[in-house]
Amino acid sequence: MDTYMPSGKSIERKWYVIDAQGQTLGRLASAVATILKGKNKPTYTPFLDMGDYVIVINADKFTVTGKRLDQKIYHKHSDYIGGYKTATLRELKASKPEKVIEHAVAGMLPKGTLGREMLGKLHVYAGAEHPHAAQKPETLAL
Repeated sequence: MDTYMPSGKSIERKWYVIDAQGQTLGRLASAVATILKGKNKPTYTPFLDMGDYVIVINADKFTVTGKRLDQKIYHKHSDYIGGYKTATLRELKASKPEKVIEHAVAGMLPKGTLGREMLGKLHVYAGAEHPHAAQKPETLAL
């Protein structure tokens, strides 16, 4: 008997909407990463992008525990002299809450082209509205 190996054409992708209001950042990110990888499907294959599309709404209303709002620091560098910048979670949540969730999910996905392909199926919005109604997304409760 041959082992079943899914091909790129046989993958069926769904759209899911996840409301981040009141959700803890890490638990939300791990649930989203699982769906993006496709680990919730019985046909999961580690080296293929089997995942579904995920829309996260209310990205500005997630929660964190402890003193993370002030102690967690995000770093970036522009590769120019003096181009090192830092921001706390509180500052980033106030200005770009979508980036916080994208960064958390990206850390839980594979690195390389496969992970970037999976991350492309993530759509994060700060408000409760999203422009993907035509895809008929299903609401997913965590």
